[in-house]
Amino acid sequence: VQLQAYGGGSVQAGGSLRLSCAASGRTASVYRMGWFRQAPGKEREFVSAWSGGSTYYADSVKGRSAISRDNAKNMMYLQMNSLVPEDTAVYYCAAGAFSGAFGGSYSNLDGYNYWGQGTLVTVSS
Repeated sequence: VQLQAYGGGSVQAGGSLRLSCAASGRTASVYRMGWFRQAPGKEREFVSAWSGGSTYYADSVKGRSAISRDNAKNMMYLQMNSLVPEDTAVYYCAAGAFSGAFGGSYSNLDGYNYWGQGTLVTVSS
């Protein structure tokens, strides 16, 4: 499974962005997809996920973000609104596929065994 994230950019606080993640390869094996982010000097952290037919959000983005998928196009999206400078980070899309990460959690890195390259989001005040 190959993943490619895009859609990042520079926005002012209060603005919106929609991140996209294109999946290719053996996508029928994917049972979980998610978004993580990594700010400079910080560890990669969970943002949002689809897993087991449900969607999940980190408290930091809940209420102002929405994850969605288009299975026909093998795409995943993250709509982010009311952006704040603390949202500045490199955003990664990830997938759990086959059985490699089935025992992991949707909110942890161990819940995913495929990662795309990141896309940078910069929010200025």
